[in-house]
Amino acid sequence: MFFEIALIFLMLLITVYFYTALFRQGYVDAAGKAVLITGCDTGFGNQLAKALDGIGYQVYAGCLFKDGEQAQKLKTVTSSNLIILQLDVTSDQQVEDALQIIDESLKLKNIKGLWAVVNNAGTSTFGQVEWNTMEIYKFVSEVNLFGTIRITKAFLPLIRQAKGRVVNVASGLARQSAAGRSPYVVSKYGVEGFSQCLRYEMKKWGVHVSIIEPGNFIAATNIFTDESIKRLSTKLWNGMKPEVQEAYGREEFDKSVRTMRNFAENGVKDTSPVVNGMKDAVTSKYPKTRYEIKDLYWHIRTFIMLHLPEVVGDKLYHSI
Repeated sequence: MFFEIALIFLMLLITVYFYTALFRQGYVDAAGKAVLITGCDTGFGNQLAKALDGIGYQVYAGCLFKDGEQAQKLKTVTSSNLIILQLDVTSDQQVEDALQIIDESLKLKNIKGLWAVVNNAGTSTFGQVEWNTMEIYKFVSEVNLFGTIRITKAFLPLIRQAKGRVVNVASGLARQSAAGRSPYVVSKYGVEGFSQCLRYEMKKWGVHVSIIEPGNFIAATNIFTDESIKRLSTKLWNGMKPEVQEAYGREEFDKSVRTMRNFAENGVKDTSPVVNGMKDAVTSKYPKTRYEIKDLYWHIRTFIMLHLPEVVGDKLYHSI
């Protein structure tokens, strides 16, 4: 009896999945639609800016270094319509300046409101709780979480005018945890919670909120490199109190650094799956609430960690 019920339930899920995929056909017209993307210096944001510019969207590309090499290169490979903005998402002043520039630009172009904000800017770190300083925790959340909130709050009036979208980049670690990643995990859990609250609040305005959950794309984005891992590990070790160094020991610390380096090197090396998901969230007539862009291992792990008793996930993934 249990098998039959489980089989019927599975068939219903498959039916709903394919019906939903069929129903979600179609894309909005890019004409007269503008998009702000943060974190366009490199990685997902850089590639998304090119993609949306290429299909006719008015793109405002926020860069941490407007005059930097990557931002200038972006300008040379996109249309003259794309506008690069100086935008550090941790700076109230730069966000306000960007809002003023975009508001004036939209009026000049006779575009009503802002169709989408893509909160892509992010940073990361690693190391166990006792190894990280409060300054590291604050900085990572200031970029990943409060940067997302700061940008969203500033541009929501324009988004509401267009009945547009907010697209927030969370993580495959935003609904499950991992030892040695707490500053990052805390910030991305926050992005998930913020996005869900915003999604409920924005329904009455016709604004859709999507969450992007990439798996391990570190190798594609170069958010960690051998050099940055080495630099950060030196900072972590030197910043520990002597009693913490003694308790964990250099051998365990170095093993943790090697694990992080291996994780960074063995991820997906192509940004396009994530960029395509972000693009769909902006352009689809029926965007998804959550885009889980992961390989099979991470899909299985996510299911186990979220839906099975915690003891199962602990034994499989955390050696508890």
